[in-house]
Amino acid sequence: MIAGNLLSHTIIPLRTSDTGAEALGIMNDFYVRHLPIVNDKQLLGLIAEDEILEYDIEEAIGSYSLSMAKPYVRETDHLYDVLKILSEYQLTVVPVVDAEDNYKGLISQDDLVRYFANIGSFTEPGSIIVLEMNKRDYSLAEISRIVESEGAAILSTFITSNLKTERIDVTVKINRQDFQLQRIISSFERFEYTVKASFQESDYFDDLQERYDSLMSYLNV
Repeated sequence: MIAGNLLSHTIIPLRTSDTGAEALGIMNDFYVRHLPIVNDKQLLGLIAEDEILEYDIEEAIGSYSLSMAKPYVRETDHLYDVLKILSEYQLTVVPVVDAEDNYKGLISQDDLVRYFANIGSFTEPGSIIVLEMNKRDYSLAEISRIVESEGAAILSTFITSNLKTERIDVTVKINRQDFQLQRIISSFERFEYTVKASFQESDYFDDLQERYDSLMSYLNV
């Protein structure tokens, strides 16, 4: 999935002639705290809600002395690159440009979260196993072999790491539940893996839904 496939044109970018009040109104309407500023097709940068509030909101934003940070992704960049920019710059929207640096649209934090929440590996029935290990011991091939030896398959995996330690958590979603989950856990333990946690689909779904609802509530503040 690339950035160009998730473009939104609902949120119209700002022009330098727009006032701070107009910008704040758009931010309030779409529950975002950042907006791109575009001159014709050229992306000038992003403006944040906090920056606007430092100036006279009745003045045109083109009169503001702004740092004009210009984080963006290209249409052909993967959605992981969008996530990286969102996290690195603490953004609520990411502008998208084409190969000629022309502004094409944006991707909101809300849209990105909804996309990942609705992809098949999250919605397909299954269970979750969280393994804890040293970074040097991680082998997806070995983990897959253990899961497949019990007649199951891996639907998705992701790694949570901490720069302060060599330990990582590997979260594995499999397409099995109930007693089959326990057999897979036992297999991991036979191979001396540390099983940090496990979740049946219903338990995990309830927890994920609660976290998702909390995030959506936060985004709408």
